[in-house]
Amino acid sequence: MPLLYSFDMKQCFAKMCSAEKLVKQKIAKSLQPTRRFGGLVLSPKGTKTVSPPDRKYIDKYGLAVVDCSWNKVDQVDFTTLPVMRNRLLPYLVAANTVNYGRPCKLNCVEAFSAALYICGYKEDAEKILEPFPYGMEFLKINKELLESYSQCETAEDVIAVQNKYTSIGKNKE
Repeated sequence: MPLLYSFDMKQCFAKMCSAEKLVKQKIAKSLQPTRRFGGLVLSPKGTKTVSPPDRKYIDKYGLAVVDCSWNKVDQVDFTTLPVMRNRLLPYLVAANTVNYGRPCKLNCVEAFSAALYICGYKEDAEKILEPFPYGMEFLKINKELLESYSQCETAEDVIAVQNKYTSIGKNKE
């Protein structure tokens, strides 16, 4: 399993926080928001989409999430966070108990799992979800997309797959 980190913005209800659970289980480490970090950061302020070539950064430095509440994301001071390799996740559907069925509203463990899967750590993507009752459901409902994203060669290819998938949904309406 690659090194996993959480930039804790102190917004979550601890009992429901998936990042907090990962830290308690020693699967991830908590980092102060001002701490320098050379790895990949999954952030709503990313300027590029995570893609398989990002594996080299995860291998060398690790993967981090910004642990904040979707309801309070506008209150996060993103200027305090490391900005070297901020990444967005492509379109995926949440399976967690708070945002089930909502597109792009993943919690931290789902975000970790998605990035790991896309970057070729498929077994680790499954393993990290095991302690969560909704974990396998996340993989089940996103399997086709995750597999397609993991076959891409660039971030642009990931966006193309996402756009193709979301345009199919619009054409069904």
